[in-house]
Amino acid sequence: MLQTGMDTSSEATGLDPAVLRDQLLELWNWKDLQSFRCVALQGFPKLSQPLEDLLTILEGCSGKQKGRSSTVGSQVLMEFLTWIKEQPQVTLSSLPEQEALSLQHRALGLLTDTYPSFVENLINIYQLHSLDPSVLRLHIVKLQGLGYYKEAIVLSTKLKLQNEVNMEEICVPLILQDKLSMVEMFVTGHRDLEEQLVTLLDSWCHPGFTVDEIRRRYPRLFQSKHYMGVIQPKVLTKHVLRLVEKFNIDQGMCSNALRKRRLDTLRFLMYKRFGEKSMTEENWSDHVHFVVAEDLELQVKLVELLVDHHSLEKASQVSLRYKIPRNRLPIGVWEKQQSLPQSLQKKLDSEEWTPSELHRQKFYQAPLAKEKVHIVNTPEALQRCRVVVLKDDAVVGVDMEWQPTFGCSSAQQVALIQLAVQDHVFLLDLCASDFCHHPDTISFVRSLFSQNNVLKLGYGMTGDLKCLLTTWPQLSEEPLKMEGVLDLLRVHQKIQSNKASGSQNGPKEVLVGEGSAEKGLSLLVQQVLGKPLDKTEQMSNWEKRPLRLSQIRYAVADAYCLLEVYTALSSNAAQFGLPADLRNMSSNPSDKSGGGVQKEKQSKQKKQSQGKEECQGAHRVSPPRPDTEKGPLCGENPSENPPPLPPQQLRVVCDNMLQGLGRYLRCLGVDVVMLENTDDHRVAAKLAQAEGRVILTCGQPFQSLRSQVGEGRCLSLDCSEKARDQAVRVLRHFNIQPTPSDIFSRCQACNSDQYVAVPREDMLRMLKKKGFLDDQIDIGNSPETSNHQEEEEPHASSELPRMFYR
Repeated sequence: MLQTGMDTSSEATGLDPAVLRDQLLELWNWKDLQSFRCVALQGFPKLSQPLEDLLTILEGCSGKQKGRSSTVGSQVLMEFLTWIKEQPQVTLSSLPEQEALSLQHRALGLLTDTYPSFVENLINIYQLHSLDPSVLRLHIVKLQGLGYYKEAIVLSTKLKLQNEVNMEEICVPLILQDKLSMVEMFVTGHRDLEEQLVTLLDSWCHPGFTVDEIRRRYPRLFQSKHYMGVIQPKVLTKHVLRLVEKFNIDQGMCSNALRKRRLDTLRFLMYKRFGEKSMTEENWSDHVHFVVAEDLELQVKLVELLVDHHSLEKASQVSLRYKIPRNRLPIGVWEKQQSLPQSLQKKLDSEEWTPSELHRQKFYQAPLAKEKVHIVNTPEALQRCRVVVLKDDAVVGVDMEWQPTFGCSSAQQVALIQLAVQDHVFLLDLCASDFCHHPDTISFVRSLFSQNNVLKLGYGMTGDLKCLLTTWPQLSEEPLKMEGVLDLLRVHQKIQSNKASGSQNGPKEVLVGEGSAEKGLSLLVQQVLGKPLDKTEQMSNWEKRPLRLSQIRYAVADAYCLLEVYTALSSNAAQFGLPADLRNMSSNPSDKSGGGVQKEKQSKQKKQSQGKEECQGAHRVSPPRPDTEKGPLCGENPSENPPPLPPQQLRVVCDNMLQGLGRYLRCLGVDVVMLENTDDHRVAAKLAQAEGRVILTCGQPFQSLRSQVGEGRCLSLDCSEKARDQAVRVLRHFNIQPTPSDIFSRCQACNSDQYVAVPREDMLRMLKKKGFLDDQIDIGNSPETSNHQEEEEPHASSELPRMFYR
């Protein structure tokens, strides 16, 4: 009878939340999640005041734990949400107003050092949106004072307090901690805040900016060199220009970043002209004018750079061209001006169509007279082109050219489309505005790519098609059908794969010519036809009219060589290890269920489905799919059946936007060099050329890097994906198959594959001395520390080097 009385009393008072909390903590420490859920779901109905008792449980739970991606409090909240869905009577509105307000204040007090999922669930359960904004704002200020900057911005974002707090005070600490993505989330959708963020970052790009003021405001954040790297001008410029494009903000609001980018471009052009001596005078002059036009400071800098490169005469000519004031000229330039002829006349272009004998001996030449090259810039000329090009069973070489922007502009529109058929080449001039936007022009392009009875030949066509989308946005709205397209890049990769599989030295990297400086299409032309292409005009100003004769020759050769390569390969298919009919290697999107050029949103929706392949995938690699997986180099498969490779045979250089990916790949044994935050993108190109590495990059730098290393040596990934997903994509594209022995065979921090055994205590002491571990961490052999270390994922310790210790 006594026992019965106790049970009745227990039911009347409900389950003690402290008892339930202790049970859950014990199961959490044992990592018995299944039992944890059962006990929680059985215990919640027994609580007399579920909403109040839940807070009691949470107040007794520990916060973040190293090595754990969640907390016991977060898990309790998730289970409570599962239970409360079936309990409509358990709501805050069912309580008296003062009692509900008291619970809200208690809940708000729990939002300190915690995970975003915990914040969101607590906000929903206790309806914290309904609290007085002044109370919420006061809590945000409290978090900032405690140094919980990340938690402050997460809470502000979730409670929609963007207009209630000071943007700089809440965002600057996160920027210095290299958490710009959280800041972007905070300002997105608030036009005034988006512009404030861009203006703030742009002000840090000013040549006279110093970090002393920020250092005084946030001294704690400057104890690590890592934070100092975030506010380097090159890094800031990259972020500013990306945000301007993302938020569609007027470029006039980022004048400092634009000037910095143009100045870097100017230095690059000086190096190409006077250092490498790989750029012609005409190309150099065109690009320099594009960079410095209408900017006196850059014009003055150009003159100074020319003087530094011992080109005083050129400096004086440039200073006259831009009418630079005498008081801004370097010493000796004005005096040199006086010795120049009164009238500086451009020398007449006496270049002939047929190049020199030396050029003909060294490079591939298109076997066409000048009369067989037709400039198409009117509807009438286009009609004559249509009659010749769209004949049944025609074979057409397709290539496109556009103006290099060197990162100063995100939009790259096609300037010239080359169409080569037997005995004729047609150059469609898209810089003629009336012709470019004429309905007949767009209709012709649609007809060309959609006709299955016309074979279109290209090389790495996805980059061309991406620029077509920028030129004609309507191609995104109404997808471009792709029928009868053969990308010779895929054929080239098959040839290289056959060579690699027959080599005694094992597989070789795709598109690397042994003993040859040629790359991409030029390498293929050399291998098949005996001579490479002359790529001198590749980086020309393709928007300037009229085109120079050397530019026209280059454009003709680039398209016509596709016909001759296709003919040579078709007649000797077995010699190159290819099928008798190369059309069977066609990589048409339509062959794999009728895809086409799609908008970004449509592309994301198709990630879950098999089949359709988007043509604009040149700027990012599409998700892995069994049938239509895009290749890593230019958007096509590396080969039909690429041989599996061990991780050690893949050598890459990761851009500074993909450092997380680099650490993941190192975990798997891949040889990875990673750029520092302060490194320019060109460093990646130099490393790739010097050490035979493939560049891994994302976003806008892809086009400029690709042009520096040639087709097939640069892989672009989706920077919105997690590092782990990017790593999986890279492994699948290169058919890298790691084994258990490869895991952690290379150090994430230094890329070395040589390890030394260090006692655990010594290792932890060294890490602590270097600042990688907090002072409060016990360096003893506690089982919790050991378990946490085992569970830690690569991306969770971006600054903590992986070491082997016992």
